[in-house]
Amino acid sequence: MPTTIDRLEAVLQAKGITIFARIDQQAEAEKVGLRLSPTQLLLFGNPKAGTPLMVAEPTIALDLPLKALAWEAADNKVWLSYNDPNYLKQRFSLCDELIKNIAVTTPLINQALL
Repeated sequence: MPTTIDRLEAVLQAKGITIFARIDQQAEAEKVGLRLSPTQLLLFGNPKAGTPLMVAEPTIALDLPLKALAWEAADNKVWLSYNDPNYLKQRFSLCDELIKNIAVTTPLINQALL
């Protein structure tokens, strides 16, 4: 699982996208005596791209910065989950012009999965 999130982080950084945080949720669970399968959350974005979206619809800040979750299922398969920009477009009634600011992340996520 860490390999998947490492690849995504590297791809995003290579494109100049800021990594705001990487949270190892399994490690945090262990700190309080709980068990969790390998799970890490990556928060990333670009203020130049995200700010115009927040100006148009302030509540999109609930979903910005963007996030990707790498997690290992019970069958040991690793998954990478994220909110598709088109979902955010619909959720916040954003125009095509604005959503282009964050839509560039989808191909980068796909690149990290190859």
